Amino acid sequence: MALTSTVHTLDVTLSDVDRGVYETLAFRMARHPSETAEYFVARLLAYCLAYEEGIAFSRGGLSDPEDPPLAVRDLTGALRGWIEIGAPDADRLHKAAKAAPRVAVYTHRDPAAWRRQLAGARIHRAEAIRVHALDRALVAALAERLDRRMTLTVSVTDGTLYVEVGGEMLTGGVDTGGLHDPVGD
Repeated sequence: MALTSTVHTLDVTLSDVDRGVYETLAFRMARHPSETAEYFVARLLAYCLAYEEGIAFSRGGLSDPEDPPLAVRDLTGALRGWIEIGAPDADRLHKAAKAAPRVAVYTHRDPAAWRRQLAGARIHRAEAIRVHALDRALVAALAERLDRRMTLTVSVTDGTLYVEVGGEMLTGGVDTGGLHDPVGD
């Protein structure tokens, strides 16, 4: 029998002072059976950190190689932003940069090791790809607290991420730069 996704119901109060984004979000987010808790948390944080009108989780789920984990589309449905999670390979980044005018990666992995894997690879518009290295201790701490129903307060100020969950405040940085910058290394 095939395993099914676990659906998480999330209520998020988002205050991104750095970008001037203040929203109350209520959504359901499916966790694929093969998805680690850390990857799930990175997807959730990426959604919050990249939040704008038109953002959505992949239409085909994580197992669909044709869609990004997160996409930003305009009102006509045209792809404006492709958002990857983790440590995508060079081919995936190349494809993303050809498909969307904006590409970002939110990584919860070791950025230095990932960059070594990409060294010398041909990636379309590599200089335009933005990398956001999430604090790995923050991601791990939030992954330990995952529940099927969660209420979170996510605040971003001066590149620092504050996540309140269950009355506890978790804090970590988000280092941002270009694909070949030593971000979070």
